[in-house]
Amino acid sequence: MPIYMDVHTLPGIKARDVAEAHRKDILLQKEHGCTCMTYWIDEERESIFCLIEAPAKEAVIEMHNRAHGLIPSKIIEVNSGLVSSFLGRIYDPIEAEISSDGLKIFSDPSFRILLVTKITDPVLLQYKSGVEQANGLLEQHDQIIRRNICQFEGNEAEHGGAGFIISFLSAAKAVSCALAIQKEMPAIKSDLEFTMCINAGVPVAKTNRLFGDTIQFAGYLCTIAKSSQIAIASPVREIVSRDYFQNDGNSFLTLSPQDESLLESLFSKLEVNYQNPDFDITNYCQTMAMSKSQLYRKTIALTGLSPNLLLKDFRLQKAMELMKKKRVNISEITFEAGFTSPSYFTKCFKKKYGLLPMTYMDLLH
Repeated sequence: MPIYMDVHTLPGIKARDVAEAHRKDILLQKEHGCTCMTYWIDEERESIFCLIEAPAKEAVIEMHNRAHGLIPSKIIEVNSGLVSSFLGRIYDPIEAEISSDGLKIFSDPSFRILLVTKITDPVLLQYKSGVEQANGLLEQHDQIIRRNICQFEGNEAEHGGAGFIISFLSAAKAVSCALAIQKEMPAIKSDLEFTMCINAGVPVAKTNRLFGDTIQFAGYLCTIAKSSQIAIASPVREIVSRDYFQNDGNSFLTLSPQDESLLESLFSKLEVNYQNPDFDITNYCQTMAMSKSQLYRKTIALTGLSPNLLLKDFRLQKAMELMKKKRVNISEITFEAGFTSPSYFTKCFKKKYGLLPMTYMDLLH
């Protein structure tokens, strides 16, 4: 049966209030075919995240509505293993206090600090360096990351081959972990480009992926960071001492809130429109409400790329993601990624990555 996580935003909510609502849910869960597994409450951010096994989202809504009338603002389907990796549990904490009237009361926020790492695509690395050497470099890289995850009390949430997503309760430990990794990486003499970003957020926001918004923006920051640099998003800067950035400024990339907002907007417009082959710089300017000169100037300053090149690189990255997900022909990849013709896509891919798309697909499979 699917497992869902929902989010409630309730001003002034307290741990006892949530414990009482959870007990009411449990009393009705069987009638709706649900199992209320646990929840996280953050009194400071006035948010609650419930984890429920249910036949469908509608069953979760109906149960909540009947039990206490608190309807979630969003529900996403999740993988229990990922929930455990990010948040450390999928059931109530063992140490939870039991009140005199039998309520299990705890205040356990779901806010997490995420360290996201990115490396050269492993397939491209194997093509350039040879399979044996590339695999050796990747193994060294993984060992460095995992050793420091353990040392600084992080949880390995995801490892997709081209990087890690690591969850921390402490922002200071996340930054210390990143600095330790950064210090060790130069020992790997190779073409292995490596960037990191530390961002923070909650499990459910705009996207339908667990911690999707936090991970997505971390990816944007990794895109503009220099090799071996650590990008620090504003939610983390607000938590961590300024001493980190003053004493080791060259190690970090930080943006002003205005530039973070602009970066988010630049990439979010591409996310929405990249598959449309008619989406060009004129359309990009319109969606950003900027003139061509404004867009060019701001994009260059922020990303180091012109708007044209940013759009092209974005489509190429999406094309590579499509190739990894399914075996399809070049024509399908071309048009799904927003390119106008297979020949133009092939030319762009070869220029960017040094091999033909078909060669890349053959190496993948």
